Amino acid sequence: MQTTVSLWPLIGVAVIIIGFVLRFNPMLIVAAAAIATGLAAHFPPEKILAAIGSGFIKTRNIPLIILLPLAVIGLLERHGLRERAQIWIGGIKAATAGRLLIVYLLVRELTAAVGLTGLGGHPQMVRPLLAPMAEGATETRFGKISDAVRYRLRAYSAATDNVGLFFGEDIFVAFGAIVLMVTFLKEAGIVVEPMHVAVWGIPTAICAFIVHGFRLWLLDRRLERELRGGAPADADRITASHTQTQTQTASGDNA
Repeated sequence: MQTTVSLWPLIGVAVIIIGFVLRFNPMLIVAAAAIATGLAAHFPPEKILAAIGSGFIKTRNIPLIILLPLAVIGLLERHGLRERAQIWIGGIKAATAGRLLIVYLLVRELTAAVGLTGLGGHPQMVRPLLAPMAEGATETRFGKISDAVRYRLRAYSAATDNVGLFFGEDIFVAFGAIVLMVTFLKEAGIVVEPMHVAVWGIPTAICAFIVHGFRLWLLDRRLERELRGGAPADADRITASHTQTQTQTASGDNA
C-alpha cells in the first residue's frame, strides 16, 4: 500500500532562500523557517516551541565559543595590536610582503597537517596581524601605499590563509573529508586506509605551496616594479616644486 508523502514541510527551505535573498536577519530567517516547517507538518505550537528550546539548550555554548575570541581580538585591536604588528615588521629590513606570506603559508600548512587548524584564520590572524604586517613591510620599503595596493595585500593575505588551511588539513588523518572519502570508497567496494589517503595528500600540499609561493614571489616583483618605479618621478616632482617655491620667494624678496 502506497502512502502519499507531503512536501509541504519543505516550505522551510523556501523561507530560508527568500530570507537570504532579501537580506533579512539570519536568526529571524532560521526561526521563521523552523516555525513554517513545523506548522506545515501539522505540529502543535507547543511542540514547535519545545523543539526550538531544546535545540537552543543543546547549542547555547556555541555563541560563547564564537563571540568570546572576537571580543578579545577587538579589544586587542583597540589597544594597538595592528599598529604594533606594523612597527615590529617594519624593524626587519629584509622583510617583504611576499616573503612574510610565504613563511606564513608554510607554517599554516604544517600546523593544519597536524590538526591545529584553529591557530590561523581570517578573524583571529589575517585581519589583526597578517594583513597589517604585510602592509607595514611594504610601507617600510616603499613609503605610503595607495588603497589599491593595501586592498591587494589584504586579499593575498586572506588567500594565503585559505590555501595553507585547505591543502594542509588534507594531510591530517582525522580530518572529516578524509573520513568521508574513505567511507564513500568503501561503499563503492574500494577499501583504502585513511593513512594512505592522508599520505597522498602530501604531494598536493607541496604543489600548492610551490604554486602559491611563486605567486607571492611575483607579488614582490610587481610591487617593486610599480612602487619603486614611481618613486623617482614623485621625488623629481617634489624637488621641482620645492625649487620653484624657492625661486618665487627669492624673486619676491628682490622686488
